Amino acid sequence: MSNIKALRQRKAELVAAQRKMLGTLAAEDDREFTEAEASTYKANTDKLESLERKLETEEKLLEYERSAGIPVDETPGAQAAGTTAGKGGDDLKFKSIGEELLAVVNYTRSNGRKVDQRLFAAASGASEAVPSDGGFLVQKDFSSEILKRVYETGQISSRVRRIPISSVANGLKINAVDETSRADGSRWGGVQSYWANEADALTGTKPKFRQIELNLSKLTALYYATDEVLQDAEALGAIFTEAFSEEMSFKVEESIFNGSGAGQPLGFMNSPALITVAKDSGDSTATVSTNDILNMWERLPARSRANAVWFINQDVEKSLYPLTLGSGSLGQILLFTPPNTNNPQGMLMGRPVIPTEHNATLGTPGDIVLVDLAQYIMIDKGAPRQDSSMHVRFLNDEMVFRTTYRVDGQGWWNKALTPKNGTNTQSPFVALATRP
Repeated sequence: MSNIKALRQRKAELVAAQRKMLGTLAAEDDREFTEAEASTYKANTDKLESLERKLETEEKLLEYERSAGIPVDETPGAQAAGTTAGKGGDDLKFKSIGEELLAVVNYTRSNGRKVDQRLFAAASGASEAVPSDGGFLVQKDFSSEILKRVYETGQISSRVRRIPISSVANGLKINAVDETSRADGSRWGGVQSYWANEADALTGTKPKFRQIELNLSKLTALYYATDEVLQDAEALGAIFTEAFSEEMSFKVEESIFNGSGAGQPLGFMNSPALITVAKDSGDSTATVSTNDILNMWERLPARSRANAVWFINQDVEKSLYPLTLGSGSLGQILLFTPPNTNNPQGMLMGRPVIPTEHNATLGTPGDIVLVDLAQYIMIDKGAPRQDSSMHVRFLNDEMVFRTTYRVDGQGWWNKALTPKNGTNTQSPFVALATRP
């Protein structure tokens, strides 16, 4: 009987031990391995090399057995977790996410005796998968569907600049131009050019940079499935995909809008670049006027106008219909184009108007905002992670599933921009002040 699984699990345990030793060392500045630690590390490395040789031998023998038509033991532990030799790619895929979740249930309830090899094939680094170290990853095509729902169906998240990061990283640092003014000598943070007759001697200038740092935060969700639901893989898959993707989409979009930046993304409403435009002096309680809209539009950089959208609390919408420009013989121009068959969203100043649950109450800052989300950066670490337990809700006859998604984000701008000419600053994030 092949013992590939046991060898791989031992290998994973040794790798984890090595990583822990290096992590301990990295946490203690100016320290090297002690003689005993160095000896242990070397011994583990030698064991890993020996395990690699044994695994290679076992895998070759398994292939020889298959090619010779010798029956191969398919019981749990007989094959390498995730071994694809001798099988087509489709044989190592689940047909639905419900089927995969049921495989996780069977593994958990049998204390690891009932192993569906597709669970290991679904995980990244499948050849080194160790369930006891944190569960299984959602199969790639399923996890992509969840992310698609989060990023492509959301009216907010689909507009941000999304940057996936590698599996070995926990964050991202981006160098950005530190430009807060377009005045001469301030563009690109300090670059200036001269006409030849402006000065006898040229002055050297250089751009100025700053660093944007994003560190992954963890978004988690729990799902309790009864035995009745678990008996139907299709129903379980439908419930899981719809419920989890919708909830995660809501939380991700809420963080893009209102996130505090503490253990979650920093929302544009809390960005240091946010401009809050003072209300029109003629505003009555909880209203929006033509001047309010024009003043907000004035503070959006011209280069952002092609991407900008209006997000509104749905209670704001009734205030938009009466907004007009001009009067008398010249007639009036409607600022707001109501939703219609060709344009279901409605348009204000030629840009889409999108009601959301994330906008603040009518009359308060955030009830109507004008934003260019191409100036908002979001990172994630790819697939959501799926874990399960039968013990937490044992008395309720329920299985517990947990999905974990790692993400972070913040605005590209850290300050409002002073234009070359004029006194009003500009920003891709513009809100309207309180109207008491």
